[in-house]
Amino acid sequence: MQTLQKSGTLYIVGTPIGNLEDISFRAVRILKQVDAIAAEDTRHTGKLLHHFQIKKPQISYHEHNQLQRIPEILERLHQGATIALVTDAGMPGISDPGYELVKACVKNGITVVPIPGASAAITALSAAGLPTERFVFEGFLPVKGKERHQRLEMLQSESRTIILYEAPHRLRATLQDLINIFGGERQIVIARELTKLHEEFWRGTIEKALDYYSQREPQGEFTLIISGSPKIETPILSEESIKSELIKLLKQGMSRSDASRKIAEQTSLPRRQIYQLSLTINNQNL
Repeated sequence: MQTLQKSGTLYIVGTPIGNLEDISFRAVRILKQVDAIAAEDTRHTGKLLHHFQIKKPQISYHEHNQLQRIPEILERLHQGATIALVTDAGMPGISDPGYELVKACVKNGITVVPIPGASAAITALSAAGLPTERFVFEGFLPVKGKERHQRLEMLQSESRTIILYEAPHRLRATLQDLINIFGGERQIVIARELTKLHEEFWRGTIEKALDYYSQREPQGEFTLIISGSPKIETPILSEESIKSELIKLLKQGMSRSDASRKIAEQTSLPRRQIYQLSLTINNQNL
């Protein structure tokens, strides 16, 4: 009688973002027990393994070879192997190609077990001093101009605290883009080299942050925590005042749809509600 082969397990193992002491006992145990370790940079991970005296074969897995590696790793997992996925720093799958492997494992019915560890985003947020009850993580902004501008435009009215990652050579340009779209007075916390010897938190307005980093060369990895857009209280408008504004715009040649959209943007009222009101305006009034 043929027996079915039990599939293996993919472990998502969090590694230190700087200080090696931040790795968990559980993470070390799992790395010692698995059959292989899928690493973003095998040389970088090799130093971590050497420090903790872990001798396990590594599989190179990064954004440039993921299409080739995913089928290979899936095959080994289907054969019953246990594999740990690690990134250079922090939790795999956060702003790195680990997500694609996890998605493939879930689709193929392979068990995925997270082994929690440090995360630069949460570490920076916890010490930033900005609201933490609601936040949005955006990772790295698009590099290209149009996509980058559209993303920032989308975030401009975001009321939750915003978390971004940025490389040192793009920090000044990002701060300038933030000033152009968010304005220079928005509060920002710039966390640099988290958990490392030269860890630093800079706090102030975005405009002052650009002044600060214009006078010194940005070095290290950066996490940006930006305060959300302040809520703007909009006055409660009566139907008569809205109809009066609609009539004014319709007389200028605007369509009912465009006029409704414009008033909706100015008042935060539902466009459909304003449009329905516009239908009650008789053409004789125009």
